[in-house]
Amino acid sequence: MTGMTDPQPAEVTRKLTGWHVATMFIGGFGIIIGVNLFMATQAVSTFPGLEVSSSYADSQTFDDRRNAQVALGWEATVEAEVDRIVLTLVDAEGRPAYPAELTALLTRPTTRADDQLLELIRGSNGALVAPAELAPGRWRLRLTGTARDGTDYRHNITFTLSEH
Repeated sequence: MTGMTDPQPAEVTRKLTGWHVATMFIGGFGIIIGVNLFMATQAVSTFPGLEVSSSYADSQTFDDRRNAQVALGWEATVEAEVDRIVLTLVDAEGRPAYPAELTALLTRPTTRADDQLLELIRGSNGALVAPAELAPGRWRLRLTGTARDGTDYRHNITFTLSEH
């Protein structure tokens, strides 16, 4: 047979069907929903977000408590090192303040894993010193206590410990 050539194989083309579109749609949204569920689980498990048990009830006396605390005139500052915290708490005249009770909780703003309840010891200069295990990063010192006149005291100090 002369003049006959081998036929070229035809190109195979796939058509985009409704099933393909449905599979891509379900797969894409499945990935989005899966990532959202993972992120929400991580957020809730590392920080529950609870600051007070009832924000409405707490807000009813907020101004009175704030004004009483401001009247104390206390100023708190913190110096952080890798192995200790130095808290300076002074009254309006700059003298060391001596609360009736004071609790210091050292936390990370995003997790409870590194929380440390500090044991404050009064130093010779009037500062309060506590041993602590601090890694570089953001920290919060939560002070709660009572002045000798019965005034509630609450103060949060956020600081960053840099790498040396």
